[in-house]
Amino acid sequence: MYVRTRLLLPPKRSQTYHEQVVAQVRAESQAAALRAIAPLLTDEELAILRRGRNAATRKLKRTDPEIYQQATSLEALIGYLYLTNPERLNHLLAQLELSP
Repeated sequence: MYVRTRLLLPPKRSQTYHEQVVAQVRAESQAAALRAIAPLLTDEELAILRRGRNAATRKLKRTDPEIYQQATSLEALIGYLYLTNPERLNHLLAQLELSP
């Protein structure tokens, strides 16, 4: 939802918009985003990352399992902060550069 909102303007064709969003939310991009914000995370947030990473155990054909685990941990952290501390979530997401 955050990525879609950030990339919404300027107006563009729906296919272009969709491609830009997918490029930002694919596992490789999420893993890179996690590496970018990792130094800013608290001990509690790092614990959430570990729990999310450990939940990602299935085998994938398209990407490296480590990348998938990092992406899953970021998703777990985003979900946790969305429910418990939306202000902190907005602060961390604002640290990421989203390029259209």
